[in-house]
Amino acid sequence: MTAEMLFTLAVVVGVLVALASNRVPAEIAMMAAMVAVLIGGVIDTGQALVGFSNAGMMTVAVLYVVAAALRDTGAIFWIAHKLLGQPKTLLASQMRLILPTSFLSAFLNNTTVVAIMIPAVQEWAQRLKMSPSKLLLPLSYAAILGGTCTLIGTSTNLVVDGLMQDRGFPGLHIFDLAWVGVPLLLAGSAFLMLFGRRLLPEREGLIEQLEHAREYHVEMVIPPGSPLRNKSIRDAGLRNLQHGYLTDITRGEKLYTAVGPDMQLQEGDQLAFIGAPACARELQRINGLVPAHGGAHKLQLNHHQRCLVEVVLGAEFPGLSKTVKEAEFRSRYQAAILSISRGGQRLSGKVGDITLKVGDTLLLETSEAFVEQYQYRRDFMLVSPLRDSTPPNFSKAPLATGILSAMVVINVLGFMSVLEVALLAAGLLLVTGCVTVNRARMNVSVNLPVLVVIGAAFALGTALEESGAAAWIVDILLSGGIENPWLALLLFYLVTSLFTEVITNNAAAVLLFPIATGVAEQLGVSPMPFIIAVMFGASASFLTPLGYQTNLMVMGPGGYRFTDYLRIGVPMSFLATAVTTLLIPMIWPFH
Repeated sequence: MTAEMLFTLAVVVGVLVALASNRVPAEIAMMAAMVAVLIGGVIDTGQALVGFSNAGMMTVAVLYVVAAALRDTGAIFWIAHKLLGQPKTLLASQMRLILPTSFLSAFLNNTTVVAIMIPAVQEWAQRLKMSPSKLLLPLSYAAILGGTCTLIGTSTNLVVDGLMQDRGFPGLHIFDLAWVGVPLLLAGSAFLMLFGRRLLPEREGLIEQLEHAREYHVEMVIPPGSPLRNKSIRDAGLRNLQHGYLTDITRGEKLYTAVGPDMQLQEGDQLAFIGAPACARELQRINGLVPAHGGAHKLQLNHHQRCLVEVVLGAEFPGLSKTVKEAEFRSRYQAAILSISRGGQRLSGKVGDITLKVGDTLLLETSEAFVEQYQYRRDFMLVSPLRDSTPPNFSKAPLATGILSAMVVINVLGFMSVLEVALLAAGLLLVTGCVTVNRARMNVSVNLPVLVVIGAAFALGTALEESGAAAWIVDILLSGGIENPWLALLLFYLVTSLFTEVITNNAAAVLLFPIATGVAEQLGVSPMPFIIAVMFGASASFLTPLGYQTNLMVMGPGGYRFTDYLRIGVPMSFLATAVTTLLIPMIWPFH
């Protein structure tokens, strides 16, 4: 063993320890490792930076723009609502949950899909009077399984495909992985529905209870031409909101209280809701509702410029002891008041007639510039923007969905590579206004740590090869006299799965890629089965909340403990191992 091999292995071990401890951000650990092997002379500058120009990594970055457009236009909310439907039982909920989640995850970033679906799943749990822990972990697993069905379903697949093309292998088409991914999805889904109810705990989530939250009285109206007209309250999705509830409906001169789920909505209906601040954000995402008392549409703001902000009135606010109308709040601050809370209690009545006092908490719909302008002014004691409160521009949802569909079809027909068609789709979404440049830039910036991890991991993978450490690891793996390719594939899949549980999935894939090709070369077989095993092994993370980001996202809302993941994750991992290692050699033969 040479000094370079020892040094490279020491760096890799250090990275593994740092990532497993979760004390150092993944991007910092990977960049430090890249700098170490560069300064240590294991790789040169070109090799250190090649990962940042890899086609796979660039495709991941571009697809973040596509995901931003689908989110901003409300296309994802619309698709999820239509496919989820109104299930009545736990089994029906799990069946309806797995279908849309896996479908969306096959074409979009898993994290985005799970973040959008969590509120819907929590609403199910409330309506069915069951613990959200029965549904949220299956949500994460369905997203993971769905992501394995296509090339663009997860960033890991795109990264490995980029590595293949760098080595001279032909790139994969978008549905090539479906031959293994779809059977894996079906097997995993059947297991979750048959055994998940018994293996999953029944535990309360960490959701703040509505009665303990700051309550607001928010009024919305059904405008002319609304898609909600003539729909029942249940069909409109207003029966079981996550952050609030419908209290009454004003129709002309009549007031309807304690309205039933079958009451039909009509144009001009004024709907009153009571709930937490996030209730207003939730109502914005329902296509066909607009604020009743002059929302931000009267401020002539575009959709992407609008957001929700909470402010607390200070002693120097100039409109104290005046009504909202007398204070000319909208024209003075370019913000529309949706609701007012005083002492944690909602204030009912017409917003314009409420007299403002020190300490009142106002829920505003305004521009993104409002926070910067008034955050340090004495008019307000506190200015707090609600995260992700920009209302979707539903009018462009069909266009965004059409562009995504065209992107998939063009790639399936082989007219363009995944990167080329993703760039074209992102460009069309920007040109047509489905997403703005600022929103696209913001979405890529939020996910920049993921891109840094991928780019730096390429350098570490190259260092393993250049130093000879990868070949040494191959010798160790095959030192037991394994000559059967299938046994070697099984062993390699298990090693990849173990790595992805303790470090990030992308880092595991890049680090193990050169070892995969080395094992195939030593056995004298095709490297494709081992490369595909890297893709599936790095994505099949079911054992811990740390291995995959979606597992961590549902931990708090579901009230899960570490042992909960092991209880259902161990059999899921055995099932995934059996399905993938049996099917991969059938689709990609060893010889």
